[in-house]
Amino acid sequence: MGGLDQATVTAQLRDLLTPATAVTPAAQVDLDRWRRCGYPEVVFAPGKTTQAIVDVFRAQLAHGQSCLATRVPAEQAAELLVTFPQARHNATARTLCIPAADGGGNGPQAGFVAVITAGTGDLPVAEEAVETAQWMGCQVDLIVDVGVAGPHRLPAQKHRFERADAIVVVAGMEGALPSVVGGHVACPVIAVPTSIGYGASFGGLAALLGMLNSCAANVTVVNIDAGFKGGFLAGLIAQRTAAATKNSGSLGNSPVP
Repeated sequence: MGGLDQATVTAQLRDLLTPATAVTPAAQVDLDRWRRCGYPEVVFAPGKTTQAIVDVFRAQLAHGQSCLATRVPAEQAAELLVTFPQARHNATARTLCIPAADGGGNGPQAGFVAVITAGTGDLPVAEEAVETAQWMGCQVDLIVDVGVAGPHRLPAQKHRFERADAIVVVAGMEGALPSVVGGHVACPVIAVPTSIGYGASFGGLAALLGMLNSCAANVTVVNIDAGFKGGFLAGLIAQRTAAATKNSGSLGNSPVP
């Protein structure tokens, strides 16, 4: 029987014993998150200076990781683009992402996510979900303005979302759309309530409560205006589905041309 000495075992387990952390003046960057959770740490921009975000991005890029920041104000995005001209800024989503130094992302593109909005006012939150899922390596189809006030609109788009591995549905007002979508598909539906609506919507609380009480069994809910969380969860589901499909030899799902 063979064996390993203590030095060899310690060397092989070094990443587990001493997780990689980059210490900057404003943050301790979790560089080990990519290995543990599949994706790098994401920067939530509010409350952070531009220099703090620059330091985090530089640490991630130096370790071969891609970068994503959410809720980035326009002025701060302009400053970051000076330092990182290779970055992509989505002004509607308020996101900024940078590919890894080798030009790649978080692995090969895999998994199909549909993002659906009830109204045009929900688009900023939906775009945040789109950018997040794309950053994770998913194919994404954005379907806009198909809320329940125009009941003919959703069925006309069903061919675009019925094969999705996961669906993100973004809605304000009374938050009815996720339940309707859930009744059409056999995949997880991640409902994202938005703060769009009049007084009694209570900043999205009415939509949140409506979604939490959905009678569609495949609907789950994230926080108000949390497009990032909806997109991230959908991306995880889609990537796992794609990996399982690849291992089984099936053709899997993809957007309809």
